[in-house]
Amino acid sequence: MAENKRDYYEVLGVSKSASDDEIKKAYRKLAKQYHPDLNPGDATAEAKFKEANEAYEVLSDSEKKARYDQYGHAGVDPNFGAGGFGGGFGGFGGGFGDAFDLGDILGGMFGFGGGSGFGGRQQNPNAPRKGSTIQTNVTISFEEAAKGCKKKVNITKVERCSECNGSGAAKGTSPETCQTCGGRGQVNVQQRTPFGVMSTTRQCTNCGGKGKIVKSPCSKCRGSGLQSKNQTVEVDIPAGIDDRQALNVRGGGNPGVNGGPAGDLRVNVNVRPHPFFERDGFDVWCEVNVTYAQAALGDTLYIPTLDGKVKYTLPAGTQPGEIFRFRNRGIQQLSGKGRGDQFVKIIVEVPKNLTQKQKDLLRDFDNTLTNKPKNNIDDGTTVGEEKKSFFDRFK
Repeated sequence: MAENKRDYYEVLGVSKSASDDEIKKAYRKLAKQYHPDLNPGDATAEAKFKEANEAYEVLSDSEKKARYDQYGHAGVDPNFGAGGFGGGFGGFGGGFGDAFDLGDILGGMFGFGGGSGFGGRQQNPNAPRKGSTIQTNVTISFEEAAKGCKKKVNITKVERCSECNGSGAAKGTSPETCQTCGGRGQVNVQQRTPFGVMSTTRQCTNCGGKGKIVKSPCSKCRGSGLQSKNQTVEVDIPAGIDDRQALNVRGGGNPGVNGGPAGDLRVNVNVRPHPFFERDGFDVWCEVNVTYAQAALGDTLYIPTLDGKVKYTLPAGTQPGEIFRFRNRGIQQLSGKGRGDQFVKIIVEVPKNLTQKQKDLLRDFDNTLTNKPKNNIDDGTTVGEEKKSFFDRFK
């Protein structure tokens, strides 16, 4: 239930004025803290991780965030208000009001009505027109973006009215041909000018350019012949897509006019940041923490990759910040031609809160070293003096 959910800003620990980067940073911190891979079998951590994912999915999407800010959880609940106050002409229930004419709105969307072509000639309102584009957003995980996936998205689509089959006329009646334009939707107008009589073509004002007049409008669509309908469609997200990129589905938009082709569906993709991985083009970066002993002596590590953990032998004497490369362990290229690489940066953890015994052992070990850095040698100079004499060499 929406009323039992925590505030999304509270979940991520950010204010309502937080920037996109601040929201992303807050989510990444929580995802790393509660990620199931780091908390195996912990049901509480799993619930916190899902809660953070849900909050980020809404607050990282400008449209969903705006609806959430205005209506709360109900504004982004697909089961509330016919799609959470979504786009389109429905959403608030109750059909189409008398305050607007859906046909006129769609006329503007599809490009007819009111505009003039070259030489003052209007476009033919009865010519085939491509349908308008529908836009929607989807949020996917880092792994789904890397490997591709199928996702279901909610859209509001304009369709023929099921009551009148798109005619706009009530049952038992039919639209009548406009007597003014003879069904052409256009009329010829002659004007006398100083240069002679000029003939122009204009939209018929009697039928609004439709060529037909509906005297008994359909009660369901108010004579427009169209109705908006909430739908759930499945789209294929290609492997390699990145955050803020868009996917275009041909023919997935609103239907065409007068036999024209359907418009397209544009899916704007948001990718949740990963708690371990960073993306750089089609390459992936991550950091792996090791102890001082592991770095000095070498060890067998299990490195996380997009394909699962892989066994890796850490060489003895590995230095802090050293980077290792795993070829073809990155992200699939959108072209399908190969994958990027994965780069692993080694972070050597310096132990804290040592016991006295540990301190003594480290001092004994340090005393055995013969290749100490020069600024650690007790030669009577201070660190500041050592640094000064070093830089003085470049003067």
